[in-house]
Amino acid sequence: MLTLATFFGGPPEAHASAPGRINLLGEHTDYNDGFMLPVATPQLTEVAISPSIDDCFHVYSATLDEGVDYAFDAHPPQGFASYVDGCVRLLAADGVAVPPLRVYISTELPVGAGMSSSAALEVATLRALRSLLSIELDDVRLARLAQRAEIDYAKVNCGIMDQMASSLADQRHMLFIDARSLAHRLLPMPRGSELIVIDSGVPRTLAASAYNVRRAECEEASRLLGVAALRDVTDPASVETLPSPYRERARHVVRENLRVLEASAGVSAARFGALMSASHASLRDDFAVSIPELDTLAAFLADTPGVYGARLTGAGFGGACVALCREGCAEAAAAAAAARYNATGRQGRVLIPRAPQQGGAP
Repeated sequence: MLTLATFFGGPPEAHASAPGRINLLGEHTDYNDGFMLPVATPQLTEVAISPSIDDCFHVYSATLDEGVDYAFDAHPPQGFASYVDGCVRLLAADGVAVPPLRVYISTELPVGAGMSSSAALEVATLRALRSLLSIELDDVRLARLAQRAEIDYAKVNCGIMDQMASSLADQRHMLFIDARSLAHRLLPMPRGSELIVIDSGVPRTLAASAYNVRRAECEEASRLLGVAALRDVTDPASVETLPSPYRERARHVVRENLRVLEASAGVSAARFGALMSASHASLRDDFAVSIPELDTLAAFLADTPGVYGARLTGAGFGGACVALCREGCAEAAAAAAAARYNATGRQGRVLIPRAPQQGGAP
């Protein structure tokens, strides 16, 4: 693995970091103009940059120990460099003179765990570019550029939640987001609670999953209901006339929005946990994005003493589960649930709370 000093031949000219996100409620609602409640992860992605001395981009991932070099007038192959390239090209399209760059990436975020490592990379890259080039770029605009980078260059037709969370959230509060207006506000976590996140050990590749299919199904459901987006449907009963699978997809989104709105108004930790467990059931049964490993892990978490509720987090098809538990018992509850899950022959690992030996990214 190359060090920063070796890669740059000295200190980099700019450096920035960004967190991933854990979504507590509001899954698959962002591209339906709906509502979400994510929090930032303690794990970060770090990006260091300097202008290149030649006419090429040199992008290196210390985590993968892999580099990509490409000419200024070309594009990299699909992979981690695509996210960087997308950020650069979108700034250039806005009239920013971006020179060829050397880019060094390191991350603590597990790829494929549903913690939005891609958004963290995009936001950290844009923050580093904002610093290097002294660009006037507010955090909401930065999130929107990051989203466009993922859609146009990484070819994932994502909503805005991940990038908004990475750009605006912190670890101590929930970030309420209205995907239509991009209105947002920080809200307190339920009183007397803390989080557990366990990776199922089943990675997912979002672009290769049924994510884009689900988005198209939601758009068709909106068309059949005569609304601009499923966010505009407030009565869950109104979706029951739709044919399958549009009925089930719309049912999840409408009810998930109602769960977010209830939670954001302020509820007890026990009620919040119940909403999370209901969300998982909906993602499993109506949105069909869960898998047996996530169902097992969520059930084990919810059954652990001190845990109020649990659900998959992220788009599904693999990744992690998040649980809300009584304050002070996260470490013991996480260890118990992970041990029970791994006794079935699986390879889960606790991501939050973090192990004491976990340090910063290199």
